[in-house]
Amino acid sequence: MPATIRVTALRLRRRFAAAIALPLLFGTLASCGYGSQAPKETRAEAKGEKLSADRVRLGYFPNLTHGTALVGDQEGFLQKELGGTRLDVSLFNAGPSAIEALNADSIDIGFIGPSPAINGYTKSKGGNLRIIGGAASGGVKLVVNPEKIKTLDDVKGKKIATPQLGNTQDVAFLHWAATKGWKVDSQSGQGDVSVVRTDNKVTPNAYQTGAIDGAWVPEPTASKLVSEGAKVLLDESALWPGKKFVITNIVVSQKFLKAHPDVVEAVLRGVVRTNDWINANPDKAKASANAKLKTITGKPLGADVIDAAWPSIQFVDDPLAATLKAQADHAVQAGLLEKPDLNGIYDLGPLNKVLKAEGKPAVADAGLGVK
Repeated sequence: MPATIRVTALRLRRRFAAAIALPLLFGTLASCGYGSQAPKETRAEAKGEKLSADRVRLGYFPNLTHGTALVGDQEGFLQKELGGTRLDVSLFNAGPSAIEALNADSIDIGFIGPSPAINGYTKSKGGNLRIIGGAASGGVKLVVNPEKIKTLDDVKGKKIATPQLGNTQDVAFLHWAATKGWKVDSQSGQGDVSVVRTDNKVTPNAYQTGAIDGAWVPEPTASKLVSEGAKVLLDESALWPGKKFVITNIVVSQKFLKAHPDVVEAVLRGVVRTNDWINANPDKAKASANAKLKTITGKPLGADVIDAAWPSIQFVDDPLAATLKAQADHAVQAGLLEKPDLNGIYDLGPLNKVLKAEGKPAVADAGLGVK
């Protein structure tokens, strides 16, 4: 074959391969559907008797406020209860993207904050999810540059980061600002305080460069900022009765709950036993969560960060439903949500069945359970 023909054929083969690879690549990205927030996936090894589903797809965030999921995944508590039903895990950066995945049937169960759960429930007119349990309370702080902000009143006129428009911390900060009498446009974030919606991964860098003066964020972002010289000005738990408020719920698609109640119950049993282990072994649990974060991100949290962050989070089975109602009211007041009908958002029957079997008291749904 002449050299020129061989070169031409080689080029054609390369172009053909590229033509095939390109749509395959875009098809893979499109199947994720979240751009820069595309979830990473991991898979646990299933052993034993299979339940009614071959697999269950679980979503959570690489945040310490999702410590139940981190530890339950790392230590195998969740997979143990599932037996031969495989646990597939997807990781997300914020609640709205996790809700989008639930709506798109990309995950079956998710650990998410109250605001995305409320938004997802109301936008679907009560048709897409149920809250089936709690996971964590607390772990959210207002941290600031101490050279610019020395008192709570000094926050006025400053640039404060929250993770995402309409997420749980965004709602909490807007509500707190309103209690101070400050006016802020909820959509633009402009007003007496500038709300800068910033992904938690880049918030520490934004603080270092002076792009923000502080942040209302969950752990470990809050303690990462403290390690950069920021100061904790307010722990959100101080604003709630009994210093408890829901920061992480467990939600399930109604379709999956109806089709596979045994799988849902197994996940909840794994959650309850994970929380028991966390609370009985705080140091081991902290190390386990950090080991999982290392697996996810490639780098564990520094001791100064995780040691400061971990004690501020309470790991609980109770979804603290009354505080979710209050958070919904805060979102309405901030102009981020029309008055929602939350009746039926909870189905705590499976959790209370698990708790009874474990000799624990039942938890309440604040009148918002399925009838």
